[in-house]
Amino acid sequence: MTRACVHVVHRGMDKMKHDLKRGALLLASATFFIAALNALQKLTGSSLPALEITFFRNLFSLPFVLLIASRTGIVLKTHHFSGHVLRSVVGLISMIMVVITVTRLPLAEQQVLSYTQPLFLVLLSIPLLHERPSLQRWVAVSIGFSGVVVVALGKGLLHGGGTTVPAWAYFMALAQGGVGALTTMQIRQLSATESSTTIALWQAILMTSMTALPLPFIWTMPDLTEALCLVAVGAFAGIAQVLQTEAFASAQVSAIGPFAYSGLLWAALIGWFGFGEIPGVAMAIGGLLIIGSGLWMLRHDRPARQKAVAEGTMDAATGTPP
Repeated sequence: MTRACVHVVHRGMDKMKHDLKRGALLLASATFFIAALNALQKLTGSSLPALEITFFRNLFSLPFVLLIASRTGIVLKTHHFSGHVLRSVVGLISMIMVVITVTRLPLAEQQVLSYTQPLFLVLLSIPLLHERPSLQRWVAVSIGFSGVVVVALGKGLLHGGGTTVPAWAYFMALAQGGVGALTTMQIRQLSATESSTTIALWQAILMTSMTALPLPFIWTMPDLTEALCLVAVGAFAGIAQVLQTEAFASAQVSAIGPFAYSGLLWAALIGWFGFGEIPGVAMAIGGLLIIGSGLWMLRHDRPARQKAVAEGTMDAATGTPP
């Protein structure tokens, strides 16, 4: 084969492996479905228990997980079953926290506070992974959490007034970023010996089973509209997961990762037109600081950490990584 032919073949292979437009479109589409499912959780969360919503979210997303796993082979064999159980418990807590907070907070505010997950990843990596964050990462974390303070000041949370939303809902939304970061770290540890499809399968099976057990004790009969919303919540979660998987397979994480933050745009638009929630100036400024810190880490971190930041950004909005 001539050198020219080799160059053409390599260029074609690079294009297949790094289709930026396709990856960006898929990732932005995934964030839309995440924002949409959170809107549906907001609609149903005022009348149905969070645990019930979480059950149906996991149940109806299971077929999509099986679809993804079928491409590489469905493998349930594991040497770390206890690790999967612990990861699923923590993931469920995070998921339930999302349902509770989207029900009480404006969609855009819940979304922007969930973007603190990459910041918590840095903090948790110190005691759990024995890592030493660089000065640059500490600066990024400081900027990110200053954005949280700006959002809090805008809502009067730091001086006891100015909002009709209970203060605990904002603190729970922030705490969910930390719990979500913990689930991401657990996946990183499991990934040392387990494939991503095995982790996703055990997550779907265990989370569905765990939420099914208490269901008879907290069951509230949904009406037809609520039932359709519950089906859509699970389907949208599954579709988002498929789109995210395809996106990260289409292009480098460092190139398409910033599009994970397009979820804030979708959340703001759905909140505005669907619920009459108009984002304030403080939320916009705080959001820019939080997103800016995440983008900085995404751009300057090693590839492995870039993937953790990008996936953490996506997963924070729904409460659980894929």
